[in-house]
Amino acid sequence: MADMTTIEIQVLSEEYISTIKANKSKGYFFFKRLFAIFASFLAIIVLSPLLLLTFILVKVTSKGPAIYKDVRIGKGGKHINVYKFRSMYIDSQTNPEKYLSDEQMEEWKKERKVDNDPRVTKIGRFIRKTAIDELPQLFNILKGDIAIVGPRPITTKEYNNYSKEEIQLLTSTRPGLTGYWQVYKTHKGDYSSGERQKMNIVYFEKRSLLFDLKLILLTIPSIIKRGGAE
Repeated sequence: MADMTTIEIQVLSEEYISTIKANKSKGYFFFKRLFAIFASFLAIIVLSPLLLLTFILVKVTSKGPAIYKDVRIGKGGKHINVYKFRSMYIDSQTNPEKYLSDEQMEEWKKERKVDNDPRVTKIGRFIRKTAIDELPQLFNILKGDIAIVGPRPITTKEYNNYSKEEIQLLTSTRPGLTGYWQVYKTHKGDYSSGERQKMNIVYFEKRSLLFDLKLILLTIPSIIKRGGAE
């Protein structure tokens, strides 16, 4: 398999954005949304015991709410609350200096992620490895905040890592629970190298119902591989 992270995309321009945004029919978006509603509703029913068990475990093993609302930028630039099971200590965002070294603080400010993050709880490490912490986003999908497949939803603090043209493209569609970046990301896929931006953008060139299905099918193996690496 070719290294999907090294695909080159052309320099973004207004003309390119208009072309890429218009290269999908209304039928693509209709069937994609229809599938998302059906699949998320069914998944919530099937996974309800796991959702309830995780909710209880998060609640009783550390102080704070079981569900964490993370503000992200959605379609049209609208701010949306993305739901996750809380995997960090309650004061990890407001008081990161309590847990992170100076070096880790720099990494957090630049990439919005930290390797072996000490702010993560014991149960949090498990639900992150298995991506169980992401399951509450099934309700976001059902609501229409996000799609099953799409570009990774970015935070307001990540906004400045993208150009105006890139933001225009990213916010032209619903962000996804899974997607190109989530499946093919590597340790080199960070903002400073430009790989993280590229992997978020390149999805638009390749998206189709078949490619979306491929990414869904590749998500589980990528989670297993990620969990094993950790």
